[in-house]
Amino acid sequence: MQESLEKASEELKRADHLIYVSLKYTRTVDVIKSIIERLANAYDFLTESLIKRKIDEGKIESMPSSPLERADEVMKLYGSENFKKYIDLYLMLRKIMKAEFDRSKEFRRHVTMTAKLKDGTAIPVDIDKIYEYNNMTKEFFNFVHSMGDAGND
Repeated sequence: MQESLEKASEELKRADHLIYVSLKYTRTVDVIKSIIERLANAYDFLTESLIKRKIDEGKIESMPSSPLERADEVMKLYGSENFKKYIDLYLMLRKIMKAEFDRSKEFRRHVTMTAKLKDGTAIPVDIDKIYEYNNMTKEFFNFVHSMGDAGND
């Protein structure tokens, strides 16, 4: 569990660097896409950590193989409303990562990546949204980390 939390922490550090250094000076959709990938990776490690905790407690026997199965398992095991908003963000980040996208206003303050999902939905991701996604990911990290501190790691 601790190793997965450390990996998630590293991904968050990389995302912070991309946000507060790279995006500040570059302002391109490629940087936004990299940030989204880092945040999704952090969620991967956090869900893995939560499942490892339940494996250690003997509640389940094995780690689901795919990230989506792990997200579903986390919802089954920890199914509170608090978890739902974070897992929903994680699933949305994964959809955005895989979607076709348009670029607009590159090299400007309002650089925007508009992800076009398979269902026809368009999700605009700008600098303000990236800050919001980053803050929610950090909240989830702190939440999962505090659960580990409360347990018998």
